[in-house]
Amino acid sequence: MKIVICGLSITSSWGNGHATTYRALTRALRARGHDIVFFEKDVEWYGSNRDMPEPPFCRVHLYEQWQDVLNLLRRELADADVAMVGSFFPDGIKAIDAMLESAAGVKTFYDIDTPITVSKLGAGDAEYLRRDQIPGFDAYFSFTGGPMLHELQSRFGARRAVPLYCSFDPDRYGWREPDPRYECDLSYMGTYAPDRQAKLEELLCEPAKALMNNSFLLAGPQYPAGTPWPKNVRRIIHLEPVFHPYFYSSSLFTLNLTRNEMVAAGYSPSVRIFEAAGCGSAIISDMWPGTEMFFTPNEEILLAQSSADVIRYMKEVSPAEARKIGLRAQERVIAEHSATKRAIEFEQLVGTKMTLGQLA
Repeated sequence: MKIVICGLSITSSWGNGHATTYRALTRALRARGHDIVFFEKDVEWYGSNRDMPEPPFCRVHLYEQWQDVLNLLRRELADADVAMVGSFFPDGIKAIDAMLESAAGVKTFYDIDTPITVSKLGAGDAEYLRRDQIPGFDAYFSFTGGPMLHELQSRFGARRAVPLYCSFDPDRYGWREPDPRYECDLSYMGTYAPDRQAKLEELLCEPAKALMNNSFLLAGPQYPAGTPWPKNVRRIIHLEPVFHPYFYSSSLFTLNLTRNEMVAAGYSPSVRIFEAAGCGSAIISDMWPGTEMFFTPNEEILLAQSSADVIRYMKEVSPAEARKIGLRAQERVIAEHSATKRAIEFEQLVGTKMTLGQLA
């Protein structure tokens, strides 16, 4: 198939989880013989932090002004088997209109931010998607499963809302020899988000204050200057994906924190949780509905509501047991959430529509 995607970014992972998601999926699709074309707006903050300027598994069209790229997009869509526009694509509404007007065989939307999108639509916010565009999609792919899929169909008119969860690439995310630069007792990787900060302070900073002899590591950009951190919390402003396996493999435990909208919706595993599990790191996660669909609590993941839970795990779970928890999680995600597994799911989902179209 020829697959045309308009997405937030594939060339830069700086401050976003979209790039690694698109990279994993498109790399796996390319390995299965498909031709991928990716459109990305060239914005300054990604342009100056581009860690994969020329992905070898897809053709990337970078553009600055929409009017300069519209005709090229139309030409690429004209013979596309599948077209996809992703959430937070800067010219999303215009790209969706172009896609829906095109002769592309299957027309889809990939929502990597479903709870945020639903909140925006409910408030009349059409930043990257208009409500009236939704019924035009052959499939509405969602990072969030569970009840929100029904809401997309019943409330917003999606013809077919289906989960297409994030994934990880086992060839790039696996256990590595611990690196002294990243060795710690508890790590966390994530871009600053105001609605996550209270959890970060509760589940990382408070344990750090209580366990001054333990080491903590925080990686991620955009944290406000002057934020007070405990003395035993080290900071890394940004870590490129190539170093992520060493980061997770060097942590005795790693923390997973979920944004409020995703907690409320449930069934929203993050890219980072699969990547950490793929590296065999023992994950301590905040709680959200549907967690048990992806990991078995106390066997493949540890759940925490308060700093007391985190402190208890760090005191009572031995390194050997933490390693076993990480290995069980690794086995689970390799079986169910690899990029190849997700690519096959994608083929099956769009293939159903293509078959029906051929029969018609």
